[in-house]
Amino acid sequence: MTVVRTRFAPSPTGYLHLGGARTALYSWAFARHFGGTFILRIEDTDLERSTPEAVQAIIDGMQWLGLDHDEGPFYQMQRMDRYREVVGQMLEAGTAYQCYSSPEEVEAMRERMRAAGDKPRYDGTWRPEPGKTLPPVPAERKPVVRFKNPLDGEVTWDDVVKGTITIGNKELDDLVIARPDGTPTYNFCVAVDDWDMQITHVLRGDDHVNNTPRQINILRAIGAPLPLYGHLPMILGADGEKLSKRHGAVSVMDYPAQGYLPEAMLNYLARLGWSHGDDEVFSMQQFTAWFDLNNLIRSPAQFNPEKLNWINNQYIKQADNERLASLARPRMLAVGAEFNGNPALAPVLALMKERANTVNELADAAMLFYRDPTPEPALLAQHLTDAVKPALVQFAERCETVEWHRPALAAMVKEVLAANGIKMPQLAMPLRLILTGQLQTPAIDAVLELFDRDVILARVRKYLH
Repeated sequence: MTVVRTRFAPSPTGYLHLGGARTALYSWAFARHFGGTFILRIEDTDLERSTPEAVQAIIDGMQWLGLDHDEGPFYQMQRMDRYREVVGQMLEAGTAYQCYSSPEEVEAMRERMRAAGDKPRYDGTWRPEPGKTLPPVPAERKPVVRFKNPLDGEVTWDDVVKGTITIGNKELDDLVIARPDGTPTYNFCVAVDDWDMQITHVLRGDDHVNNTPRQINILRAIGAPLPLYGHLPMILGADGEKLSKRHGAVSVMDYPAQGYLPEAMLNYLARLGWSHGDDEVFSMQQFTAWFDLNNLIRSPAQFNPEKLNWINNQYIKQADNERLASLARPRMLAVGAEFNGNPALAPVLALMKERANTVNELADAAMLFYRDPTPEPALLAQHLTDAVKPALVQFAERCETVEWHRPALAAMVKEVLAANGIKMPQLAMPLRLILTGQLQTPAIDAVLELFDRDVILARVRKYLH
């Protein structure tokens, strides 16, 4: 079988968006499934729009997701000599030619065709043909180089997502492959790169469908093998429109700041255009074992933030608590968390992560253990009544000797309740206020276990004088 070689080839004109990340994931997973090679290629020939910051944003997004490349990153701007070499070879072979038509002349050609109801295209003025006399070369005008596209026939390929696609060569004109200054153009660079890098499978967004017949014709002209192509449908917002900033975060690197875990994002993106039965939550090891091109979905996927939150919650519940603590701590410090004298963070998060959709939600919920616990006087007066103070005194006494784990603490609290003839809320509410400053907390025995014995005694006795 052919050794699989896939590539992810973003243009660094902005951040790594969700559609690009899904393309990268599928290309990565296909290579991993077959023990192949995954290549990162930066298509940076658009000098006006490409920036180093965008390159870094793409690399950062790939690293956060854990989509490690085997080769690269390769940069097209560092391959100019190679492109010029191939342009020279094509001119020599007669598969490309120099065109001296000015941009204004080309636009005038297209206007005439539009007026005649034809598809606007270059009319072949400078295309050499047997017996054809070319116009005189204009003085001091530098030519572009055009690809000599076949005039007849069709370009057909079996798209692994969309099925068989056929486009007539009459729909394609002789595209420019090198500008007057010698810099090559996008479709030409892509074809040469895929040839040189021995790419076997090209997975990309379906906005590239119109580029594919041009690239196929160039590959055939230079004697290169054709990869298999698969064009993935776009990702839509919940309203059915193309995903954009108004639907929320679009850049992959917005998501770690919002408290999403990379494995949750990968899992969610995997299901946006691919399925494996009814499986919803799965590891990347499972995904790469299952992934093939037969279960890619032809219709556009809809981005659903609620579903992403649900998947993120599943991963938060499975996550190592120390890892969650390392993610939550900076967020909590930024809003004034005080960790000295308060419970260790990891066990607090273990207690509270069941209901958190994001690490940010988890950090917010955990703050009740890490801020000033001074309760509002009116609330304290309402719950710390003379009737309950004897039970609190006994609770403090029992705290000095009880074994400090949740079952023993729960048993001790029940014994204090029984001895004082009161119900759980009458003791739990003032304890919650004294320890955390608020009435809504997890179960009181779980809260007690998190604090050190000395902290509990000091806070309770402060209100018993």
